[in-house]
Amino acid sequence: MIVGISGRFPTRAFSAWRGRSSLSIHKWRRSCLLIAVSVAYGWTAWSGHVLAIPVAVLFPTLWAMSPSRLTAVLVSAGYFLAASRGLPQGVANFYAADLWPGLLLWTAASLSFACVHAALWKARPEGKCPGVGRTGMAMAGRYLAAAMLLGLPPLGITGWAHPLTAAGVLFPGWGWWGLVAMTAGLAMMTSQYWPAAAIALGGFWLWSAATWTSPNVPEGWKGVDLEQGEKLGRDGSLDYHRDLIATVRAAASVKTRFIVLPESALGFWTPTVAKLWSQGLRGSELTVIAGAAVIDPGGYDNVMVKVSADEARILYRERMPVPVSMWQPWRAWTGQGGGGARANLFGNPVVQSDGQKLAALICYEQLLLWPVLQSMLHSPSAIVAPGNGWWTAGTSIVAIQNASVIAWAKLFGLSVVTAFNR
Repeated sequence: MIVGISGRFPTRAFSAWRGRSSLSIHKWRRSCLLIAVSVAYGWTAWSGHVLAIPVAVLFPTLWAMSPSRLTAVLVSAGYFLAASRGLPQGVANFYAADLWPGLLLWTAASLSFACVHAALWKARPEGKCPGVGRTGMAMAGRYLAAAMLLGLPPLGITGWAHPLTAAGVLFPGWGWWGLVAMTAGLAMMTSQYWPAAAIALGGFWLWSAATWTSPNVPEGWKGVDLEQGEKLGRDGSLDYHRDLIATVRAAASVKTRFIVLPESALGFWTPTVAKLWSQGLRGSELTVIAGAAVIDPGGYDNVMVKVSADEARILYRERMPVPVSMWQPWRAWTGQGGGGARANLFGNPVVQSDGQKLAALICYEQLLLWPVLQSMLHSPSAIVAPGNGWWTAGTSIVAIQNASVIAWAKLFGLSVVTAFNR
């Protein structure tokens, strides 16, 4: 009897251990699969093709399916790192250094995205599908909270690759209602009804792809791309500006009234430069909108200026310069003085030019959520989006910026003009 009883306990213990072991292996395999798929989704959605952006709407489902908080961290980090994969090479190009500084910045930038999603992730009951019952409602609310935190400052300062950007592809012309529909769709993707939500969003995607047309350029406007590399704006000579004025005149047609030049095209904005350009445009009806920098002892503003034969003024001050390379607030916090670009954050969401209300987005702002939405609150008639992407050579960063701008323009039914230096 004693032998019989003692013989049953090891068998039960072994069976329980084997069951736990099998469950652990299943969870490990599932976690690896979720992480791999998340990387693939981030890579594909942010490849620089506007019609690929809706792949990002599948990320919330992977996050909600995560069997543990660690998996949720790795799923989030995998998506974000894949989406921003061009950063290491871009930073290496910018600083003329090896990949290590870029890799460190790349990793650091992903922390806010991964940490927010990790903090708001919630374990679901064992054996339940993602988002069952009250757990599902809570998960949807948690995801929407993460999306809001990563779309607005301060965390939104590095809020790239935001799935809400897909609204412009799935719901072109819907405006704010399209944003509401996209928000509801992302919430549903964390619930037990995610297959139905995916099918519905997939239907909108297919219809949009079948009928897709690029946004129009505003009538009378033209963007002029340049290929001056890192030399753009660093040559302040009279010959440089005269050559650029000649380029502008050559690019203009009979119907062209506005020419947009890339970020930093005019270098340092001074009274001398303003007078030179006004003189150079005499005899024409052209107005040039171009990037420049306004320097003072406390730092500088990255701006867009408007110059014609009769006028030369600052049109727009960048709300969010590139962190680290341009925006360096810690210099003031640590008493090192100025030197970095100022962030005007919520300043000048729209600008007025010849009776038109324009949403201006300089380079880095095109990757973020809140500058676009803040501008859209003021009902602009067009988007003007210059950039200086010489440092992105060998990456898809400029293509992603263009795709993001196009998506937002399509959502709100706006025309758009871009001008980039490569």
